[in-house]
Amino acid sequence: MAAIAAARKSRLHNALEGIALTATLQSFPTFAAAALLLKLCGNQDLVGDPGVAIFVAVASLAHALLAVTLGPSFPAVCNTLYEPKFFDGTLSLSDKITAWRTHPVASLQLVTIVLLLSVMAVVTASVG
Repeated sequence: MAAIAAARKSRLHNALEGIALTATLQSFPTFAAAALLLKLCGNQDLVGDPGVAIFVAVASLAHALLAVTLGPSFPAVCNTLYEPKFFDGTLSLSDKITAWRTHPVASLQLVTIVLLLSVMAVVTASVG
């Protein structure tokens, strides 16, 4: 069933899936952690400002587009930013995520992000 769905997937659809996965799974946690870190450092400009969410969303998309543009050309430099499996037209969306999660580098990134966000959330909640 997944092979039939992948066969019908257009190039544009596959590229959009890859960009969305790169932005969501790799870029968004980085910029969300940066915004939370600024909040922890006492930046009062972030309190109640909807611009923070807009910044995180736009920066994640720009970062993903940059990674997708430079990743295939410079794989040695962008090895943690660009995931070729996200752009494999033969894989379904869930297969792309599963293939990414099984890489040791991706697992390390996920654990690092979860621990960092957890510590920052506890500190933010306890500081006020």
